[in-house]
Amino acid sequence: MDRKELAKMLSSRGFNCCQAVACSFCNVMGEDPIHVFKMAEAFGHGMGTMGTCGAVSAMAMVAGMKLSDGNLDHPMSRGNCYTMMQLMIGAFLEKNGSIVCRELKGVDTGKPLRSCEGCIQDAVEILDKCLLGIE
Repeated sequence: MDRKELAKMLSSRGFNCCQAVACSFCNVMGEDPIHVFKMAEAFGHGMGTMGTCGAVSAMAMVAGMKLSDGNLDHPMSRGNCYTMMQLMIGAFLEKNGSIVCRELKGVDTGKPLRSCEGCIQDAVEILDKCLLGIE
């Protein structure tokens, strides 16, 4: 099962958007799925406020876990993480027109830009391409 299929399956089991994306990258992050599931819990539904899309938040989590140097005394990797997020958010915006859950769901307009499942799939594709170099 590829990562997109895994994320879709996790979503169908009740994982929120952030959990579905982030947990599908546990092997890349070297993290335990239960830990990632818990860490991502509050990021679903646009952090519970229909703000930043949970799938986009998951991209940030995965990028940070993959790119951070973890150096608590002299952190040096922040710039690389920010640059990666700019690239990935640009790709997500190009595909979907927004990174805001409320706008993606079309709450105010009645015209959804993208389904949650679509956002999950897009986030996985973007992470695979931008972070891992997988087409």
